[in-house]
Amino acid sequence: MLKKPLGPADIRRTDITTGSMPISPQQFTALEGAVNRLASESVLASVGRDDGLVPAYSLAAELCELSATEPTLHQPLKTLLAELEKCLDTAQPFSAPLLDRLHRTVEWLVPALAAALQGAAITPFEPAAAAASAAAAPAPASTAKHEKCDVLMVLNLEENKELLTEFHAEVVDHLQQIEAALLLLDQAPDNPEALNSIFRSFHTIKGNAGFLGLVPMQTLAHEVESLLDLARNHQLKLNSTIITEILRSRDTLQLLTQQVGTAMETGVEPATVIPVSHLIRAVKLLAVPDGAQPAAPAAVVEIPVPDPVVVPMPVSVPEAQVETPAPETPSAAAAAKAAVAVPEKSGSSGATVRVNTEKLDSLMDVVGELVIVQSQIMESARAIEVSGSPLHRNVAQLSRITKELQHTSMALRMIPIKQTFQKMERLARDLARSCVKKVQFATAGDDTELDRTVVEEIADPLVHMVRNSMDHGLESPADRLAAGKPETGTVHLSAYHQGSNIVIELRDDGRGIDPEKIYRKAVEKGVIAPNAVLSRDEILALIFAPGFSTAEKVTAVSGRGVGMDVVKRNIDRLRGKIEIDSAVGRGSTFKIKLPLTMAIIDGLVVRVGADKFILPATSVLMAMRPTREAISSIHGSGEVMELRGKIMPLHRLHRRFRITADSENPWEGIVVIIEHSGKTSALLVDEMVSKQEVVIKNLGTYLHGLSGVSGGAILGDGNIALILDPAAILQAA
Repeated sequence: MLKKPLGPADIRRTDITTGSMPISPQQFTALEGAVNRLASESVLASVGRDDGLVPAYSLAAELCELSATEPTLHQPLKTLLAELEKCLDTAQPFSAPLLDRLHRTVEWLVPALAAALQGAAITPFEPAAAAASAAAAPAPASTAKHEKCDVLMVLNLEENKELLTEFHAEVVDHLQQIEAALLLLDQAPDNPEALNSIFRSFHTIKGNAGFLGLVPMQTLAHEVESLLDLARNHQLKLNSTIITEILRSRDTLQLLTQQVGTAMETGVEPATVIPVSHLIRAVKLLAVPDGAQPAAPAAVVEIPVPDPVVVPMPVSVPEAQVETPAPETPSAAAAAKAAVAVPEKSGSSGATVRVNTEKLDSLMDVVGELVIVQSQIMESARAIEVSGSPLHRNVAQLSRITKELQHTSMALRMIPIKQTFQKMERLARDLARSCVKKVQFATAGDDTELDRTVVEEIADPLVHMVRNSMDHGLESPADRLAAGKPETGTVHLSAYHQGSNIVIELRDDGRGIDPEKIYRKAVEKGVIAPNAVLSRDEILALIFAPGFSTAEKVTAVSGRGVGMDVVKRNIDRLRGKIEIDSAVGRGSTFKIKLPLTMAIIDGLVVRVGADKFILPATSVLMAMRPTREAISSIHGSGEVMELRGKIMPLHRLHRRFRITADSENPWEGIVVIIEHSGKTSALLVDEMVSKQEVVIKNLGTYLHGLSGVSGGAILGDGNIALILDPAAILQAA
């Protein structure tokens, strides 16, 4: 257990006796808080990705400002800030040298802050070369044992490929169970089932990693296992600080596991050392039985531990049921169940088999081809006018079997969204501490199943949305009390079916979105004209404009305007849409509507001249033959159509694709009303052909990026039809 947090007067002096004027306790507290947040972001950062780059930049800027009076602290932070800013300006992800400098800066700042508080001399920050030479020197006896763990993992891919494949899949399972159970322990530290589940997972990882000779994973898992063993034997009481440290260790094990997965995909041994010694030291300091005094080395400087923010984080326990396993991505609902429930007896009927995702994708392609052939056979059978013939009966039977096979193969691609929701719970827990807010984060419908591709792609948008909800949406505890609200804010994330779509809803009871503030900000940034007349929904949709932000200042969480445009772009790519409902002072609700699958869509087949096109049924509101009086032209804007008192633009599809149409006059053809992102438009076509399920086909590299087209499909008559992208058509027009 950690001892009682120390005050500035209690901090032990280092051997260095000369130094500058000490920093104030208030300045120390502000610096320490920013360093802790920067450490959290650095753990999540990885080479080749930009996750955490913006928060790291914001925190480095904050630290530069806070350390302006202390040159020894300020100069390394200023250099780090310049390097982070260069990455942002050039839109580059984290490089290995930059990430290494970030990690070394964080490690250097901890003792440097303690020395500055005492007025002692601060050990200068060592550049990469100096750090390398220092690493070559003999390590002190107290740390040499830990430093031996910071080594490259040797996988011996040729010999251990099959073992590593099984090991990787099993560790992914265990890491999901660990996170789910830790979030539960954060609420109920005395839950023995969750504690035993975490202990078993770390024990298994340790044993398997040791068998394969993966030193960093084995050593870190062993230290955490020892810590958990004290808790299991009631010699140590878990608290929020300990749980946070175990979560950090779990995250590092995940990074090491990703190294194993990447090595198996590329066939190349890991080339980057992921340090674990600092985590091992932290776990050892925590792994002290209640009542015992921790034996700290003389050279260690103790840093006061801030009181953690209480964040109620309920984790729903799913009912005992058999879950359909996900390919290469185990059922998160089953993982959560395993984390908190007693294991089921052997002999259960819920036996599962792991299947490579490439095999499933291949199966879907073959089934898609079967659906196309079945449609072609049906068209041929219709040409034979003999009703009740064996051919018609056989074709009908083939149709039923094909549809059942199609639905079964689609179900194999479906996985619960529980795993993604679990990540959001963890994110909310960390953000609540970073923002110093009390938050009740609740989830519902986390057993809802989506296409694997959709689940993978929706994670990033949800991260941005949860960040904004926690940072901008929820007020501080003091502001909530002043507004007559409970001190603890509520963020609710849910998923449910609605027609042929899945809806993911994020709701909070915060300050809401002020349309007038958005309008003023949009005019100020030049997003809209000063005299533009927009509806409330159109104004709220402006938050998705690139670079748009209403934040008064950039924080470690958000405020640079590089989030909601990413949300919109990713959701559009999934053929989904997002709706906003907000009331000032009462909160906001974001609804993301997504298709069930990315492989097959319900389409409306339309004809323009001799060509056929497919419109996604989710974008079509209605189809009609307009009157001559409903069509008019506006100078400088083109043709418009009046429908029930509303004016909307009219787009001629044959002009868009430069083809010949049968109907030159709109009142002689059919107008299809399409809707996207709250905007409606009319498309002129010659004929409505049919409504049918079609298998989406990629157009290949030659036609990749064709404006207004998202793919192709083979119709029952064997002809190819282009699948239109309403968003791209309206944007181009």
